[in-house]
Amino acid sequence: MASTVTEKNIQPYGEFLTDEHHAIREMVRDFATKEIAPKAAEADRDAKFQVENFKKLGQLDLLGLPIGSEYGGAGADYRSYVIAVEEIGRACGSTGLSYAAHVSLGTNPIYKFGTEEQKKKWVPKLCSGEYIGCWALTEPGTGSDAAAQKTTAKREGDHWVLNGTKQFITNATHADVAIIMAMTDQAAGKKGISSFVVEKGTPGFWVSKVEKKLGMRGSPTASLTMEDCKIPAGNIIGAPGEGYKQALATLEGGRLSIGALALGIGQAAFDAAITYAKQREAFGQSIGKFQMIQTFLANMATELSAARLLLYHAAWMKDHGQRVTMEGSQAKLYASEVASRVANWCVQIHGGYGYIEDFPAERFLRDAKLCEIGEGTSEIQRLLIARQLGF
Repeated sequence: MASTVTEKNIQPYGEFLTDEHHAIREMVRDFATKEIAPKAAEADRDAKFQVENFKKLGQLDLLGLPIGSEYGGAGADYRSYVIAVEEIGRACGSTGLSYAAHVSLGTNPIYKFGTEEQKKKWVPKLCSGEYIGCWALTEPGTGSDAAAQKTTAKREGDHWVLNGTKQFITNATHADVAIIMAMTDQAAGKKGISSFVVEKGTPGFWVSKVEKKLGMRGSPTASLTMEDCKIPAGNIIGAPGEGYKQALATLEGGRLSIGALALGIGQAAFDAAITYAKQREAFGQSIGKFQMIQTFLANMATELSAARLLLYHAAWMKDHGQRVTMEGSQAKLYASEVASRVANWCVQIHGGYGYIEDFPAERFLRDAKLCEIGEGTSEIQRLLIARQLGF
């Protein structure tokens, strides 16, 4: 990832970022450029999860970046975290996705809603990289209707017994702990949903299907099945019936991470387009001299800057204890759609070379699309924004 003129566009951002945030960016970018980016094409081509690099993220305290130091985290703020997601995603969309899912979804719910015993048991291992985490909400046939849970959890003495299947779960194949959403009271509807921690190797719990995907191929996505899966009573997170409320709070923060991931992918596509426009010659000059190419690049630069401001503003609000239901949805919606547009323009600037695997442009386009779907589709984001407007 060669430096481009775009570097100056991501430095100041006024009150949103401090010198510490810029230092974190430099540290993450240095690691991502040297260790993650060189393996990005291989991870995509072979659908191979880069476990070693993931463990190194733990050694750098990045897996626990927004987690309190008393549980093995770095104690940084959410702006630091979205910067890390952005830079990792810029190097490799697949690694960025697994990173965001591990921190926002696989670790944060235990940290935010778990008991002291649960936090001490699982969070330090998740922060260090000893454990990999995942979060299982989606089920076959439910999609965006998160309240339509068919997985059940029934209390039997000092255990809960889980039955059901979860689908499209990031990191599921490698997860040591999974947070499972399940119905504990069918009659109560969404107020009857609870969340549980299920450890790898628990009898009656297994990976039932590994998906083959359009993009983000280096980030494993799979189904998890539970059949009379018995877990200790103490593995419930919070009280019975609090799962749906926890899920909404988790998704609110998680949307910022997907917005950051989209921003990173879009930035990588822009960087590639700038480099190619300078190097490729046609009709006796670099194609960057042509006004049509300049129009593409101008649009890319402008939309990425706007997306970055939306994202950093929402992260700043979250760091100051404010709800970001509206702002988080706006940032995720806009950044994900910008990433797809920028990646598409990147392919167009590359011409025929943008359509073959010798250049990363086609991978950026495939990877970017997921950001319009995961953690709430663009359509769901628009509905959430409309509700905040009073509709």
